[in-house]
Amino acid sequence: MRRHEKGGRARAPEERRGLLAQLRNPPGGRNARIMLLALAVDRTGSGLWAASSVLYLTFVTQLSAQQIGVLLGVAGVAGIAGSPLAGRLAGRFPVRPLLIGCHLLRLVTLGLVLVCTGFDALLPVVAVTYLGDRAAKTLEMLFATRTAGERRAAYQALSRSAANAGYGVGAGIAAIGLAVGTTGAYRVLILGNALSFVVAAVLVWRTTEPSERVVEAARGGGAVPGGQVGDGPVGDGLVGDGPESGRRIAEGPESGRPAGPWRDRGYLRFVLLDIPMNLDDSVLAVGLPLWLVNRTSAPHALVPAFLVINTVLVVVLQLGVSRRAEGPRRATRAVLLYGVLMFVCCGFLAVATRGGAWAAGAVLLVAALLVTLAELMRSVSSWELAVLLAPQDARAAYLGVAGMSQSIQKSAGPPLLTGVVMAAGPVGWLALGTVVAGLAVVQRRACARRLGIGPSRTESAELVIG
Repeated sequence: MRRHEKGGRARAPEERRGLLAQLRNPPGGRNARIMLLALAVDRTGSGLWAASSVLYLTFVTQLSAQQIGVLLGVAGVAGIAGSPLAGRLAGRFPVRPLLIGCHLLRLVTLGLVLVCTGFDALLPVVAVTYLGDRAAKTLEMLFATRTAGERRAAYQALSRSAANAGYGVGAGIAAIGLAVGTTGAYRVLILGNALSFVVAAVLVWRTTEPSERVVEAARGGGAVPGGQVGDGPVGDGLVGDGPESGRRIAEGPESGRPAGPWRDRGYLRFVLLDIPMNLDDSVLAVGLPLWLVNRTSAPHALVPAFLVINTVLVVVLQLGVSRRAEGPRRATRAVLLYGVLMFVCCGFLAVATRGGAWAAGAVLLVAALLVTLAELMRSVSSWELAVLLAPQDARAAYLGVAGMSQSIQKSAGPPLLTGVVMAAGPVGWLALGTVVAGLAVVQRRACARRLGIGPSRTESAELVIG
């Protein structure tokens, strides 16, 4: 007789397999395996761009620091529109050709980057590139949701491991080109990013269009009594209390559900609160390096170690974390744990200004570890809750709106940290940690109320100690 979890579902043997085994046979089968490879290739190109773009714009196109700042800022704002646009289109057209279109769009714009030399010409080109990039990420989420079904959290973990590995490979290749430092080397790196879009598009073309109706029918096993969507309880028609208790049925207009995500106050509240739940990204990429350089005596050579710690831990731990944060109950608990980890991380950053160089370095390395653990919690909870809180028959549009939170954070997070938090010194970090932790509590309560779930000490303990 199979032993069942207290959450109500037996743990399938394949869910206990290691990372490499699951990458070979991921949730969703052949489609998912090809998509994971496409994602890794795409992110390898992203690693090339991230490591070389600023230097390319500086030394090849001769833009000033101010012009580069404006260009990337406007591009970040344009990227915000990519998620809802992709969600709206995916509600009307198949996801697969839309994703191929995003890859080809970025191929064209990267080609134009190579021939455009003036600020005025580069501004719209880079903005469209970022819009396509954000749209592609949203379409990848939709593809995964439809392909992996109830095991979407496991797929999300695999996708993050593949993406981080690809990003690391791209950054490593870029380091070789940057060491050469010639104009030709910079152009080869940009061409490498463009080539990644070609390969990713070909791989996506080899998949078949996932059918959400088939996935939902397989998951639900028949009709399930549903609830109301909006600010009221059980927005998803959720039943049971296991890791995948979020089974739903498509609701008709008579259910009183808001006509789309932009009129669904409960879902918009989730998206709004999810913006500060993504601040770990800016803390890692901007806050930690600048705080080390400007306000501590720690060795500058530690800065690359932050990215190494993050990349390695995400690749190694993401799959295990996802197993312990599946389903509505555990996902809401992960939000709470995210707030705790961010609060402690900010506390370490606040005290990093005290002590000698090596003491400060050790404290900052612990902060990098904590912010990475917070990222692991956030990546699972944001993904799972964005899906669970969205009505099944309007999921594409809802997930498009949910994807805006990351884009907004990428635009607003860096100036918030540099202009407000770090300007206030250690007190600023303590204030940030307190605010994020408080908002995590609000987010957890709002999601739990909408999903109609109550507290569970057992699953909370399982999430923390595994």
